[in-house]
Amino acid sequence: MSSPPRRAQEPSASPEEAPADEEYARTYAAGFEEGLRSALKEVLAHASRGHTNQELRALIQSRLARLAEEVDLKRRSLLSPPRPRPWDALSRPASPPAAPAFRVDSLPAERLGAGASLLVREERPKHALEVLRNNLGRFPRVVLVSLRSPDLGPMPPGRRIDIAVRSPGTASTDHLTPGEVGGRIKDPTEAGGGALVYVDALEFFVMEEGSDLTIRFVHYLVDQVQRTGSALLVSFDPRSLDVKDQSRLERAFVQVV
Repeated sequence: MSSPPRRAQEPSASPEEAPADEEYARTYAAGFEEGLRSALKEVLAHASRGHTNQELRALIQSRLARLAEEVDLKRRSLLSPPRPRPWDALSRPASPPAAPAFRVDSLPAERLGAGASLLVREERPKHALEVLRNNLGRFPRVVLVSLRSPDLGPMPPGRRIDIAVRSPGTASTDHLTPGEVGGRIKDPTEAGGGALVYVDALEFFVMEEGSDLTIRFVHYLVDQVQRTGSALLVSFDPRSLDVKDQSRLERAFVQVV
């Protein structure tokens, strides 16, 4: 007796598989969403710092000008294999475990001594101003490099030195260069007792002069305060730089919070 004819195998009851390009579309959409979210967060961060409409326009235009380069850098980093660590990095001791994240307003007000350099990563000057006010009495003079000098209350003549990066109401092209600011800082830091140097205009220099020149300027400031027994305090929004330049900037300082 012949066996009954075998029935054709029926498809399993598993759910319908997504089309072959669904994963690509989902990944692309997720990246597109993240890009929009990052861009909007960056604009909000700049707006919260009190920038004028003209400054916001210049910041956004500068960011757009670097966009193609950053996208290509990200593409190449995803395609290339991980790079080996350099020998100098391998020879250093392992970094300690990362400290738990704290809110900026919960950080203690650091004491700045001679030769100190502190970078405060914050969207707008807040904790750095607290540190500034709590260290005013440790130096005979304070130098303020800012687009909008902070209110520190009444001070004796000659004790407060304001270096206005850009005069109010003038075009962004009419501003002091990092070299000019460095020249004006030289005398007060080299005077007896040194000076406490406060800077919250690095984002402006990044926008107008580029990241390389701005980071070289920071290295000059750090060297100057260390050589003269002064101190440097910088408030900076890290969103103004890409990750690589952020790392270069932070390495210049003795302390980063």
